[in-house]
Amino acid sequence: MTTITQEFPELACYGLAGHSASPADLLDEVRLAERLGLGSVFLSERFNVKDAAVLAGAAVAVSTSIGIATAATNHNTRHPLVTATMATTLHRMSGGRYALGLGRGFSLLFDVMGVPRITGAQMEDAIGIYRRLWHGEAFGHDGPAGSYPFLSQDSSFDEDIPVLMMAIGEKSLELAGQVADGVVLHTFLSDETLARSVRTIRDAAAAAGRDPAAVRIWAVLAVVEESVPEELALRKLVGRLATYLQGYGEVLVRANGWDLADLKRFKEDPLVQGYAGAFDAVGTTEQLTYLRDEVLPGAWTAASATGSAADCAQRIVDQLNAGADSVVLHGATPTELAPVLEAYRTVRPDLPNLPVNPGHVR
Repeated sequence: MTTITQEFPELACYGLAGHSASPADLLDEVRLAERLGLGSVFLSERFNVKDAAVLAGAAVAVSTSIGIATAATNHNTRHPLVTATMATTLHRMSGGRYALGLGRGFSLLFDVMGVPRITGAQMEDAIGIYRRLWHGEAFGHDGPAGSYPFLSQDSSFDEDIPVLMMAIGEKSLELAGQVADGVVLHTFLSDETLARSVRTIRDAAAAAGRDPAAVRIWAVLAVVEESVPEELALRKLVGRLATYLQGYGEVLVRANGWDLADLKRFKEDPLVQGYAGAFDAVGTTEQLTYLRDEVLPGAWTAASATGSAADCAQRIVDQLNAGADSVVLHGATPTELAPVLEAYRTVRPDLPNLPVNPGHVR
């Protein structure tokens, strides 16, 4: 395990925040994030110009001390041997700074792709396959994640590669506590929901005979500091939340205990019905302003960090006080986060010395 440190190992950002058409921008983002002292950079995957393996490899190549997380890819879009190989390659290239993150993805997308929808049993099974491969086993497998006559990487392998799981709902949180090294929660969770999610994960870990404190829990906080132009701020907050509500709104609304009637009103709004695309990608300023002022409850976007750099820094502290070990500062580039980190330095609580690998706590 790497012993490299960063000033803020408990904090991370997302590379290429939003719908970027220029993946090369990631290179300078990672360099700046490392200089600013962020502990890790998280990388999402989109089936356009955001391939998980390519982005993670590029991030590793231009960095020496920041952690790298794929958060997330899906087990069902690659053969398990391919995913395991991706992870071992990144693990060794980075000197132990890499964590593999897995999520459930979008069922409707998988339907049109012609791949199976993801279940919790499949995810647990896939993680088990990866871990056996990383520890040098050779085996045949027939389980929820698929049937494979023979799987093997290298009999000399004994790799400690942490697995992160993305989780929102109760069952996903429990599964993550049972099997994952780290858990990445969701954007736009209220502080109360965050605290409850942390308890659920740690209780599930304990019930599975694991050390609850050994599971690293990441809150995900949308950060839009006041210097961000209004049009961009709308896209980062209203557009992003509306996109989540388009894809899996009921899961997020139920997790927060929000009113399902408000979600129904959102989905039945003439603008939303049949909308061609994701609001955070193609929504106009007028459309996003309408959603903010006329459709979405204000409390829903308030589960974020906005205002001055000091205000945003305090919201980071709130997430840690709610029980999270770490916080992903979501939707903001390293440049946008610079004033927030400066303010956070003055209010940063006394924290354990976490490793930069986002899947480890020690």
